[in-house]
Amino acid sequence: MTQRTAFVTGGTGGIGSAIIRYLASQGHRVATNYRDEAKAEAWRQAMARDGIEAFMVQGDVSDPVACEAMVRALEEKCGPVDILVNNAGITRDTTFHKMTYQQWTDVINTNLNACFNVTRPVIEGMRARKWGRIVQISSINGQKGQYGQANYAAAKAGMHGFTISLAQENAKFGITVNTVSPGYVGTDMVMAVPEEVREKIVAQIPVGRLGKPEEIAHAVAFFTGDQAAWITGANLAINGGHYMGW
Repeated sequence: MTQRTAFVTGGTGGIGSAIIRYLASQGHRVATNYRDEAKAEAWRQAMARDGIEAFMVQGDVSDPVACEAMVRALEEKCGPVDILVNNAGITRDTTFHKMTYQQWTDVINTNLNACFNVTRPVIEGMRARKWGRIVQISSINGQKGQYGQANYAAAKAGMHGFTISLAQENAKFGITVNTVSPGYVGTDMVMAVPEEVREKIVAQIPVGRLGKPEEIAHAVAFFTGDQAAWITGANLAINGGHYMGW
């Protein structure tokens, strides 16, 4: 397999870390961004103990100027970005009639606008090299909606709209753009939910359990390989059967 440079935003989280590990196991150079230096260093050391050298660049994905600098710094460290996984995301949950403008814009900026902010500095290089893989990490709630998540569901649905437009524009340049939409995965964030709430969620999942971060990572890695060159503009729902819409 050809070694490529993979940039996973929000790579220090549960799903992001699994994606980093999976892509590294395939021989790729792996990188992510960070905001908190102390937490980032602890994460880097944990990766290093497992034999994974993860490059790290400081930057906030909601800031387009910071993203430009972040990508250029990464390119200096380990070369042009061949694989981009737009994974960074946050929640600011509340019912819409109580939602503040700040709660709305925080989520839209980090979950959706970040797709522009991070992809824009890498897309021209991919087009010039005639090869690229871009994957958006959306969500089951971008497909079916969710009570108290109008901001999050709107952003996650928008990510796939971004995917299918970008896929059409760049297919002839050897660039594929796809979306992965996870259901409820056993990350630290989900496991922090009270047990009785988690039990109600699991009861709605036909497979009968939460997903594993490694299962999401496997799907992302599939989209990034040479063998997936004829798949673009697709949305792969991984949710244990929780949502089976078209």
